[in-house]
Amino acid sequence: MFSFFKKKTPSVEPTVVAPAATSELAPDTAVPTAATAAAPVAERKSWLDKLRSGLRKTGSGIAQVFTGTQIDDALYEDLESALLMADAGVKATEYLLVDLKRRVKEGRVTEPSAVKSLLADAITDLLLPLQQPLTVGEHTPTVIMVVGVNGAGKTTSIGKLTRHLAESGQKVLLAAADTFRAAAKEQLAVWAGRNGVEIVSQDGGDPSSVTFDAVTAGKARGCDVVIADTAGRLPTQLHLMEELRKVKRVIGKAQSGAPHEVLLVVDGNTGQNALAQVKSFDDTLQLTGLIVTKLDGTAKGGVLAAIALWALERGRGAGEGGATGPVPVYFIGVGEKLEDLETFDAREFATALLG
Repeated sequence: MFSFFKKKTPSVEPTVVAPAATSELAPDTAVPTAATAAAPVAERKSWLDKLRSGLRKTGSGIAQVFTGTQIDDALYEDLESALLMADAGVKATEYLLVDLKRRVKEGRVTEPSAVKSLLADAITDLLLPLQQPLTVGEHTPTVIMVVGVNGAGKTTSIGKLTRHLAESGQKVLLAAADTFRAAAKEQLAVWAGRNGVEIVSQDGGDPSSVTFDAVTAGKARGCDVVIADTAGRLPTQLHLMEELRKVKRVIGKAQSGAPHEVLLVVDGNTGQNALAQVKSFDDTLQLTGLIVTKLDGTAKGGVLAAIALWALERGRGAGEGGATGPVPVYFIGVGEKLEDLETFDAREFATALLG
C-alpha cells in the first residue's frame, strides 16, 4: 500500500451542493465495500510479516533478554549488549536504556515481559521524527536527486519508486546521470521501459549535463517528477563527492529551488557504516530523506535507532550548516520485489525489531 504521496493543489473555495431529493445513488457511483476497505489493511499486514521476517535475526537477540524472571541490573546489561550487537550504537543504546528505565519506574513494572513492550514504545518515540511522507506536486516538476554508494540498491530503488509514482498518476522522467558505472544507464533504461516512463541519457555525457537536460525536458514536457540517478561513490572519494555538489548546483540552475529532494539510499546490512554514510553525504549535500534497503535477513536493524538519534541532534541544530531538521526515512526495503519497498512506519518497525 503506497498511498503516502501528498500532492499539493491550489486551495479553492468549497462548492456547496444542495442535498438531493432522493437517497438513491447514481448508477455509476462507487460504493465502498468491506472487501475493498479491507484490501489496504491486508496489504499492510503482509508487508509487516515480511518486515518481521527480515528483522528476525535482529529481533531474536533482543527478545531473549526478556525471558528471565526479574528486572535487575543483569537484564539491563544483557539488553545493552543485545542493542550494541544489533548496531544501535553506543549513544542510541544509552539513550534507549535511560528512557526505558524511566518508563519502568514510572509504570511500576515488575515483569520482564512488560519491559519489552515499554522498549517498543521507547524505540517508536525515538523513530517517530523519521516518519514523514514524501511530498510531490508542490513543484512542477518535483526534482529528486538520488545518491548512494555502489551496491546499496540505488538504481533498483529508483525503479520501484518510479513504478509507485507512475501508478499513482504521476508523469515521471528519469535522468541517467550515473555515467561512472558501465551498466547503470542500461539498468535504468530497463526500469524506464517496465514502468512506461521516459528517460534522458547521453553516451559518455557529463552527469551535470545529463541532469540539466533532464530537468529542462521535464519542465517542457509537463512532467510531475524528475528523478536523477547519480553515480555511486564512497564518501571518502572527495573528488567524486565534489562532483555531486556540482550536479546539485546545476539542477538548481535548470530549475530554481531544485532539487526539492536529495535522497540517500543506504544498505541496512552495513550497520554503523550506514550511519557514517548518512553523516558524510549530509555534510556534502544536506540530505532531505533516506531509503534504507536490504533489511531482509539483517542482524543490524538497530542502526535505525542510531540514525534517529543523529537526526534528532541534527534537528536541534536546525539552521546550522544548511540543516533544517531531522532527515526522514521515506522508505524501507526488505527484498527485490516491487512490493518489498514500503513507506516507513515507526511503530511497525519497532514492533518488528523486537520480534
